[in-house]
Amino acid sequence: MGKNSVSLRGRNVLALEDFSAEEIRLVLETAKGMKDIIHRDIKKVPALRGKSIVTLFYEPSTRTRTSFELAGKYLGADVVNITAGTSSIVKGESLRDTLYTVEAMGVDAIVMRHKAEGAAAYASKVVKPVILNAGDGAHAHPSQGLLNLFTIQQHKGHLEGLKVAILGDVLHSRVARSDIQGMRKMGMEVHIAGPGTLLPRFLSEEPGVVLHDRIEDAIEGADVIEVLRIQLERMKGGLFPTTREYARVFGLNRERLGLARKDVLVLHPGPMNKGWEISPEVAYCGNSAIQEEVQNGVAVRMALFTLVLTGGRQE
Repeated sequence: MGKNSVSLRGRNVLALEDFSAEEIRLVLETAKGMKDIIHRDIKKVPALRGKSIVTLFYEPSTRTRTSFELAGKYLGADVVNITAGTSSIVKGESLRDTLYTVEAMGVDAIVMRHKAEGAAAYASKVVKPVILNAGDGAHAHPSQGLLNLFTIQQHKGHLEGLKVAILGDVLHSRVARSDIQGMRKMGMEVHIAGPGTLLPRFLSEEPGVVLHDRIEDAIEGADVIEVLRIQLERMKGGLFPTTREYARVFGLNRERLGLARKDVLVLHPGPMNKGWEISPEVAYCGNSAIQEEVQNGVAVRMALFTLVLTGGRQE
């Protein structure tokens, strides 16, 4: 990073709205080198030797928590995982007290997922370790937004000018919010479609974002399609008739995929409800980069750890 004037050292990673296009480019460029490490037989470098990281998850996670853990370990850091069900949180310990306890142990970074929007921003105000937001309610998931940009860039070679269709449950999706923020900053054209009950109407006023009632209109000519998971656990019911009806009207299937560009890239943050928002044949087709997203997530999170804890320099 020596010649680059941008530095993320000491920065909290709370939302992509806080990042400039130049800072996003720095993360994506750093992630390229990190992906090379993942492909080695021995996946270990000493970049974060002596650093300690805690993952603090109040909600379930497979991909995000594991990839943050592996990212820290591949870089030589000590990583400890705390989950709500196996800690003093079940005894009623408050978020503030849990944060104070973790801080007192001398950690350098806290990766945090919480059901409350703004929880990561709150954590950044009450303790000194760097906070990396691994998802706060339906508000933001910045590392997922970055890994999606990285995946697109790896396949397309560039970001500016690409047409992206984001389909489905935008209302409950922190991934969609981070995607939209990052994609707009990188000069991408964002088209959104799904049931009207699952589309926040304020998005219609956002520059660079186009809302559609029919997903066919959003998909037509798209370079990238991101399918969002139907988040039934966050719904109170009545937002769409049945999952079968959802699949019929709003699901991404082979026929609808044919409306996009021939080399369209298909993304999904996972876990997938196959047969609902995406058909199995599309999920596993040659245009799908869904499994690659998982690997790229480790590379991007390695980049974030390196940049916020060392500024990109090995210490």
